[in-house]
Amino acid sequence: MPNLILLRHGESQWNLENRFTGWTDVPLSPKGEQEAREAGQKLKSYKFDVAYTSVLKRAIDTLNIVLKIIGQEKIPISYDKALNERHYGALQGLNKTETAQKYGDQQVKLWRRSYDVAPPKEKTALNPDAISESLKDTAARTLPYFESKIVPEINAGKNVIVSAHGNSLRSIVMKLDNLTREEVVELNIPTGVPLLYVYDSKGSIKEHRSL
Repeated sequence: MPNLILLRHGESQWNLENRFTGWTDVPLSPKGEQEAREAGQKLKSYKFDVAYTSVLKRAIDTLNIVLKIIGQEKIPISYDKALNERHYGALQGLNKTETAQKYGDQQVKLWRRSYDVAPPKEKTALNPDAISESLKDTAARTLPYFESKIVPEINAGKNVIVSAHGNSLRSIVMKLDNLTREEVVELNIPTGVPLLYVYDSKGSIKEHRSL
């Protein structure tokens, strides 16, 4: 039975600083590197055939650390921006606590957790193109990629690991777990914790849990 591992990158430097990161390409913090090593230890008994990651450094470095620990550095790796974190628009780089103080906790929760409410998209130094994504917008790029690239590998019996981000993975988990728009508001994927999905021979999910 093929296995799918979904792994959110370890803590980034901006996670540590409590800042909205989005598409900003920040590195792992020392704690994030340790979380990646711990994820690798949890995955030592798993054999992967292929790996997928976003094009952002924190996800790539997490994957590389894991593959080194489990001794599988030579497996094929696909890099694609379809797996990037959601774009946080004008919030990118801002402190989350200070933003909540300015706009209110409920508004910030809507921006962070809701399905179809996007953050402000005005142009800033970290968002010169005035982009902003809701989880729905993120899913519009992650799910077609997941369905066209990753699912066929699983259906072929291959074991797959995906290293990505809190919201790109939330959009995938929402689909896999059949979560409603209301349920996904409460979904939080922790850094560095592998999520295991075990598929049967017909391509249906038989089991899923955190490792």
